Amino acid sequence: MYVVFLAGGIASGKSTVAHELELAGARRIDLDQLSRQVLEPGTPTTLAVADAFGRDLLDPTTGMLNRGLLARRAFASPEAAAQLEAIELPAITQLLANTLDEAAHDGNAPACCVVEVPLLDRVQDMDQLADEVVVVCAPMAERRVRAIARGMDGNDFDARVANQPSDEWLRAHADTILENDGTAEELSSLVRCWWASREAAGWPARKGK
Repeated sequence: MYVVFLAGGIASGKSTVAHELELAGARRIDLDQLSRQVLEPGTPTTLAVADAFGRDLLDPTTGMLNRGLLARRAFASPEAAAQLEAIELPAITQLLANTLDEAAHDGNAPACCVVEVPLLDRVQDMDQLADEVVVVCAPMAERRVRAIARGMDGNDFDARVANQPSDEWLRAHADTILENDGTAEELSSLVRCWWASREAAGWPARKGK
């Protein structure tokens, strides 16, 4: 099973590309959803986070993690943020590996699995799981217009962009770049061409994987 890590900045068109790949036959995995799963009540990761950042983060009845309070504590300093990542990322990596293994060995295994990656710079330790990194890029001005049209405040967009990898960084770490600087149909055509080329090549695995 061919595994693609799909990345792109906010409002770049990443979700559109993921949807197109799903329509073509890919299995779609949202890494954000997996990161939420490892912090469900009672998981070892949740308990480790509570030990590190305070047991008062846990609801005494449900065991639910107070994510807002955790964010305030974890992002109060670079050291605290690094501590949280050191707890979370190994668990997320293992869950992703397990999810991919299950997808590859079920009775209806897809030829391709696309993993939507919110922040590519934070998952470099997971790179060995991917056969290809695909990045969607779009002009910043167009991305801002799209985000605002969806209801996002312009200042919020600017703040989020400032905390994401730059397009230059993403391009430098991509195997394939999809330029989303035209119409929606043009982007869909790029995705279909990408799919056809990998299918024709027999979905070649990354060397050394």
